[in-house]
Amino acid sequence: MSFLRDNARWLATGLLLSFGSSFGQTYFISLFAGEIRAEYRLSDGQWGAIYTMATLTSAALLIAFGGWADTVRLSRLAVIVVSGLALAALLMAVGQSVGLLVFTVFLLRFCGQGMMTHMKATAMARWFVATRGRAMAITNLGFPVGEVLLPLLVIGSVAMIGWRATWGGTALVILCVLIPTLVVLLSQDRAPKGSNGGRGAPGLHGRHWTRSEVLSHPLFYAFIPFLLTPGFIGTVVFFHAVHVAEVKGWDLIDLGPSYATYAIASVAVSFASGSLVDRFGPARLLPFALVPMALGMFLIGPVETPLGWAVALALVGITQGTAATLGGTLMPTLFGTDHLGSVRAIATAIMVVSTAIGPGLTGWIIDLGIPYPDQGVAQGLWCLVVSAGMVPVMLWTARLQNEERAPG
Repeated sequence: MSFLRDNARWLATGLLLSFGSSFGQTYFISLFAGEIRAEYRLSDGQWGAIYTMATLTSAALLIAFGGWADTVRLSRLAVIVVSGLALAALLMAVGQSVGLLVFTVFLLRFCGQGMMTHMKATAMARWFVATRGRAMAITNLGFPVGEVLLPLLVIGSVAMIGWRATWGGTALVILCVLIPTLVVLLSQDRAPKGSNGGRGAPGLHGRHWTRSEVLSHPLFYAFIPFLLTPGFIGTVVFFHAVHVAEVKGWDLIDLGPSYATYAIASVAVSFASGSLVDRFGPARLLPFALVPMALGMFLIGPVETPLGWAVALALVGITQGTAATLGGTLMPTLFGTDHLGSVRAIATAIMVVSTAIGPGLTGWIIDLGIPYPDQGVAQGLWCLVVSAGMVPVMLWTARLQNEERAPG
């Protein structure tokens, strides 16, 4: 309790950033997929292609501007980014052309899923050292809180006032609640806290690695399959939720409880993984993180009831909770914190690319006549292959860390 009390302002900032990113996350945007496809006369493949194009552009700009997290005060950067998110919500409410839809989705993805998630993880990694895993786990709660609350609110709001008015209300919430609260929370600055006496925490070889140094080390590339997988699968599961309901013969409202089971599983495992990361380090969890997701993907084809779908999403949520903690702690542990915004921007962009590829690829496969539930087995097998591949990566990382601890 003392940890929560002493760090309440900074943890609340992380929670608000992760919750606010919901408005640019796939699960939120996908709730409007049926209305968007009908309004703009788009097939699953065309809507997926738009989503892919917009998200890939977001990833490219994230690489270019992610370093701002190192050079621009968070109190200023957060207001700029969240204002962009409000503009995107407003454009979604009033836009009429497909071209503007592409730009709007890009802005939602860049400001919400991209920059807000990036700012949150960078700030927590820099502000906390010895308790970094715990801080990541607590502030990651904003993601599942959004996943529990927002789908039910959106479904009800769309039924009462329509989908465009719901986006207009979202813009007002961002402008009138989210931005002012962040301004208050960030009115005080924060120095790093942890076992190193308040200095930035170095990574391997006792150094703070620059982006170019990270990109020149093969260890970084060994992590890429793991960085890609949770984003790819987690995105398409929610992106095609409306499609799944149509294929299975369910009403969209029947899927509401599955968001809650996903979030509850994600929260529970996030806390457990945060404690394990603080104790053992993030690399040791890599071979195990994707196994529950694999099991969930094997289930989505055979399940015949919304309850079965909820179980499958709970298994996916277990992996997402673990992956969120690992994603926030792995880079600073290995490469230090002085250039973390620039370094993390690459890792975040890789994740964003995976979320871009997923809807376009799986939507194209749907247009070929293979429903998304039938694609689950291939995705489950991929998870198992990546899990096996992370075993030597874990051992490699441990060897590098042990070498630097060994006496000279």
